[in-house]
Amino acid sequence: MKKTEMMKKNYEFRNVLSKGKYYSGKYIETFIKKGPKPKVNFLGIAVSVKVAKAVKRNHIKRLIRENYRNCEDCIQSGYQMVILWKKKAEMKQATFQNIKKDMQYIFDKAKLKKE
Repeated sequence: MKKTEMMKKNYEFRNVLSKGKYYSGKYIETFIKKGPKPKVNFLGIAVSVKVAKAVKRNHIKRLIRENYRNCEDCIQSGYQMVILWKKKAEMKQATFQNIKKDMQYIFDKAKLKKE
């Protein structure tokens, strides 16, 4: 069951980035805020233009989206989150396993995992 909607509007991103709580991993940064709907999560993914060209940025976004999809069932619902790729992280480090470890670390730290 899909319980996550993508954030698309600029004001949605700005709202979470300004009012959300910040969590940082080795490769990704996450801002998490309580959402308006209790049964739905909202996810936004952003990779800076300064990181790489479009093909590699889209590759990073696909990896993040797939990792989130795999752990979607073990995350509590009712949150808005924006996931950012760190500018200082190298492109060689953009692997499925590295992103998975980072996401698990951040979700544990934010206490978003279901028990």
